[in-house]
Amino acid sequence: MSRVPGLLGRLGAGLTRMGERLDERRAAAEADAELDPVIVDPAPPVSVQGPPSRKPPAAPAPEPSGGPSAELEPADEHAPEHVPPPPSYAPAVSARPDPVDAVPWSMRVAAAVGWRLLVLAGSIYVLTQIISAVSLVVLAFVAALLITALLQPTVARLKRMGLPRGLATALTAISGFVIMGLVGWFVVWQVMDNLDDLSSKVRAGIEELKRWALNSPFHVTEDQINQIAKNLSDTIGANTNEITNAGLQGVTVLVEVLTGILLAMFSTLFLLYDGPKIWQWVLNLVPEAARPGVAGAGPKAWRTLTAYVRGTVIVALIDAICIGIGIYFLGVPMAVPLAVFIFLFAFIPLVGAVVSGALAVVVALVTDGVFNALMVLLVVLAVQQIEGHVLQPFILGRAVRVHPLAVVLSVAAGGLVGGIGGAVVAVPLVAVTNTVVGYLRKYSRENALRSAQAVEGAPPAAVVPAVTADRE
Repeated sequence: MSRVPGLLGRLGAGLTRMGERLDERRAAAEADAELDPVIVDPAPPVSVQGPPSRKPPAAPAPEPSGGPSAELEPADEHAPEHVPPPPSYAPAVSARPDPVDAVPWSMRVAAAVGWRLLVLAGSIYVLTQIISAVSLVVLAFVAALLITALLQPTVARLKRMGLPRGLATALTAISGFVIMGLVGWFVVWQVMDNLDDLSSKVRAGIEELKRWALNSPFHVTEDQINQIAKNLSDTIGANTNEITNAGLQGVTVLVEVLTGILLAMFSTLFLLYDGPKIWQWVLNLVPEAARPGVAGAGPKAWRTLTAYVRGTVIVALIDAICIGIGIYFLGVPMAVPLAVFIFLFAFIPLVGAVVSGALAVVVALVTDGVFNALMVLLVVLAVQQIEGHVLQPFILGRAVRVHPLAVVLSVAAGGLVGGIGGAVVAVPLVAVTNTVVGYLRKYSRENALRSAQAVEGAPPAAVVPAVTADRE
């Protein structure tokens, strides 16, 4: 027990010495801080490694001579970290350029054009697929537009005479459909009435062609002709099922045609009666910024379509009358039905005239021989030359300005997409598109001139009349 007070005494002396040492170190640290100069840095570097230092706040800087004492604010604890530079022994790394800058300009332009073309081609493909899926509805509506363009001037004339719009629409539509129905009935009646006579003349014509082939310089023998006839007969007998299926498909096509005719009739009635309201509804679907341009392009497109349909009807009627009179005086059977076919095929530019003229020549060749066929060919060529060089430029004028190459390509594309109906509507579609694009281009140019004049402070009347006059 005598040792306990000694141990406690030594422990107390050790603690006392430890406290003295800590006081000495604290006093030395305070003395060093008072002696170090204070450096003011607008952005003091902060070490990246470890937490912030727990160094006591720096003492105030000594007062300058003759000035008041300035108290330094503590450094911001949230100052941005300072990244030290790499050491001298680190390897040098060259800076890599931006990948966009590394690609040549021509390749960037080609890529930009390429993906836009791909998007455009995809959009056109999807649009053609949609049109092909609902081709009956599309063709019926387009046919209604063409018929409306033909009949709408009559409705406007009857309204100016004082008739109500509904009565004028009903009279015009009923008259138009009755005339079309009478023309169709007349064609069918003429064909059925002359079918027996035509069959006998066809058989006689085939015999004459057979004799001509035997006496021709091609050295065709009768056995070869008989073998060709036997092959044709065998082919027809072997393909009886295919012919029957084609007949059934013909019934389906007939039902679709009747459905399309009914759709076209109803669409024509509504377009004639509510045309302005339908157009206003379409304008409401257009974005407001583009609405003025579309509102101005619509009447231009409608006038172009009306001029095309009326001009085509007049040209086709003149062709049918002239060629029909020619083949009638040449003694070709079924001259009136052939003239009606020539009138209908004239709505297919270029291709329709060739097909209808070839049909008339073939009928003349089979029924009346080679000489009459040559005379019919001369009549058809003469009328088509007059049509191409006199009638179309004079009647259509500048309302429909489409290059012949564009006509051929549009007819071919329309035929591939929509058959005969697509070939019929292809050229008016191209003509309307050409008019709309030209108008919108001039409209944007006029807006640019107005904006430039508004910036310069000049009155807009200095340039706008010239632009509008050119637009008209």
